Amino acid sequence: MSSPINISAQKALASAKRIVIKVGSALLMEDEKGHLSHDWMRAMAADIAEAQKNGQEIILVSSGAIALGRGELGLTQDTLTLEQSQAAAATGQIALAHAWRNVLAEQNCRGAQILLTLDDTEQRRRYLNARGTLTTLLALGVIPIINENDTVATQEIRYGDNDRLAARVSSMMTADCLILLSDVDGLYTDPSKIGDASAHIGEVQELTADIYDMAGDSMSRYSRGGMITKLEAARIATQAGGHMILADGRQPHNLSKLIQGTQNCTFFKANQAPHDARKSWIAGSLQSDSQLHIDAGAAQALANGKSLLPIGVVRVDGQFERGTCVAILDPNGQEIARGLVEHDDKQAREMMGKQTDEIQENLNYYGRGELVHRDNMVLTHHTDKP
Repeated sequence: MSSPINISAQKALASAKRIVIKVGSALLMEDEKGHLSHDWMRAMAADIAEAQKNGQEIILVSSGAIALGRGELGLTQDTLTLEQSQAAAATGQIALAHAWRNVLAEQNCRGAQILLTLDDTEQRRRYLNARGTLTTLLALGVIPIINENDTVATQEIRYGDNDRLAARVSSMMTADCLILLSDVDGLYTDPSKIGDASAHIGEVQELTADIYDMAGDSMSRYSRGGMITKLEAARIATQAGGHMILADGRQPHNLSKLIQGTQNCTFFKANQAPHDARKSWIAGSLQSDSQLHIDAGAAQALANGKSLLPIGVVRVDGQFERGTCVAILDPNGQEIARGLVEHDDKQAREMMGKQTDEIQENLNYYGRGELVHRDNMVLTHHTDKP
């Protein structure tokens, strides 16, 4: 094996527990008629299976539905109205999901299709729903295959491109690393110097104005955005605590090559861990009058890193929806934590003080057992552990 080309990227991937991979349309299309490159997809599926065997969780964000549907419907690139794009997405998405399912099955892996709109990562309640579904799929060993729901998205309610979608998914799922596979092997000092090794940027420590000045327009006939959207994705991902890697994905087995450190790329470094970034975001949420008052036992459980269960709640103040950031107060009325609540205020009042089996029996409710999950909570005041 050759010497690592980018040691920083290799180290980041070697230690990454959760990785989001974005695949661009240009990589999936075998020709201009919109035929899929099944050989390329099989190589990617093999890489994903190997990463899974090594204990890594993989989330795939796959473009290609519109390009695939456009070919199936006989539409040319220059004649797509919004309605035609949505029709192409509807046609292409089913074929794209089927193709990914087949190549993953060849590796004894399972895939699940997830279609997201902008509100699914920006509205708290829907954010928690999407995060919960993806977390469950990963726990079951399933590969989530995500795309924007182009069949219903309009210009006003869309991510704009799958680079930003992948970055928002990476942020939402506290991924350790986001990989953007495209038709360029990284960032260059000038778009006109692509391929010139002396102009290639191996690592970006901070996204400064000078870095943004290096971006050019999209060079791909299939993609919606260019380098500027990839830098925007890097900003979203790194601010959420995840590293980002931009690499050329045209050759097969890109993921394996990046993990082995034998493929060129640009590494965008995060300044804090995803867990810490998520906690900082929750801690900085504006507070209202929504509060959960808990007993001493629950306060101790939170100090020990546990979730907040209904049995430990003695009073619910305020009106709130699922996903609202609420304050959690100890028996002395002092805020000791805050977090995103899993139930609205009506459900919280019905559940408080009850055991899980009692909730299921008396309320006929079999949903989420926690009021605030530990992943969506941050301690704001020191509580002594025993």
